[in-house]
Amino acid sequence: MGHALQVTLIDSLEQIERRDWNRLVRDNNPFLRHEFLSALERHHCVGQDSGWQPQHIVVHDERCRLVGASPLYAKVHSHGEFVFDWSWAEAYQRSRLAYYPKLVSAIPYTPMSGERLLIAPEADAAQVAGTLITAITELAEEMGYSSAHWLFPSEAQKDIMARQGLIIRQGCQYHWHNQGYESFDHYLSHFASRKRKNVLKERRQVQNAGISFRLLHGDEISPEEWSLFHRFYREIYDRKWGFATLSLDFFQEIGRALPRQVVLVLAYRGDTCIAAALNLRSDHTLYGRHWGCDEALPGLHFETCYYQGLEYCLKHGLTRFEPGAQGEHKIARGFLPTRTWSAHWISHPEFRQAIARYTAAEAAEMDKLMQRLETHSPFRHPN
Repeated sequence: MGHALQVTLIDSLEQIERRDWNRLVRDNNPFLRHEFLSALERHHCVGQDSGWQPQHIVVHDERCRLVGASPLYAKVHSHGEFVFDWSWAEAYQRSRLAYYPKLVSAIPYTPMSGERLLIAPEADAAQVAGTLITAITELAEEMGYSSAHWLFPSEAQKDIMARQGLIIRQGCQYHWHNQGYESFDHYLSHFASRKRKNVLKERRQVQNAGISFRLLHGDEISPEEWSLFHRFYREIYDRKWGFATLSLDFFQEIGRALPRQVVLVLAYRGDTCIAAALNLRSDHTLYGRHWGCDEALPGLHFETCYYQGLEYCLKHGLTRFEPGAQGEHKIARGFLPTRTWSAHWISHPEFRQAIARYTAAEAAEMDKLMQRLETHSPFRHPN
């Protein structure tokens, strides 16, 4: 039998020592680190009027050691989540019920997979996981929230959540896995001939346009380079998605705080930077996050966001590259369809049953989609 655990709700990461929180983070995942999450709070990317109100759950053992935590937010909208529940909110509205506010365990504005139940290595994992899930659902009930959601948990933690009775929903992203490739040419040698030629053509288009690249870690990026990247980021959000939520000060802080985990790709025509892409990395995975450009040149997006990142993975021995949400075009570049997950607790009994039926039907359709997408793999079929 496990020891008694103490559950606490906090509204700021500043209430937890950085070293204590980071001790719970596996694989040095940058988005789960105290530096990243607290920078979001400090620079008002969450909190205030953002619609993301920090409500983190932390668990201490009988010796007052932090043994568990979940990054958690009260939400009054569904923006920045990448697991789309707009139709659920509309169904609530038609029934004259309030879907918002809700609780969401996620990394704001970031569709990366990973742990949502942070557990100390020495702790009773099953006990701490159950305590965190129960604490979040009880908080939702106590506050009168419609629901609680865990977005992009790891597959292992998805299984834990399913055993706790949560509704599991499937999604799909496109990830790259390093199968022991020695170089980019070696990687392409595993492609079917036509697919390989297409990639080489895209790379030549950029090279022939006279574009060169610089890759900088966080401690190598100047204030001027951060300002340039932030302008690219802000302009593409203004054009496509509306308000750019992440500030220049936030980006500069994570560059300082995570100096070797931030990777900025800068594309130049001569001495002029015309595009940039921001990545973050863990010990084993590169995560593509934001990009923008001044010129829409053929192949520039693929080179800046994908091929330069793949070169980085091969050079630094990373085993995985998650370039962000959506985008079937990634398959042709070797990013294969990969299941993602979310878990959901719904307070209203009838809606809980309806959403469970919906996600089961959706999962069957997702299985068909995955089978279809897998036929588009660029890799040669084994003989």
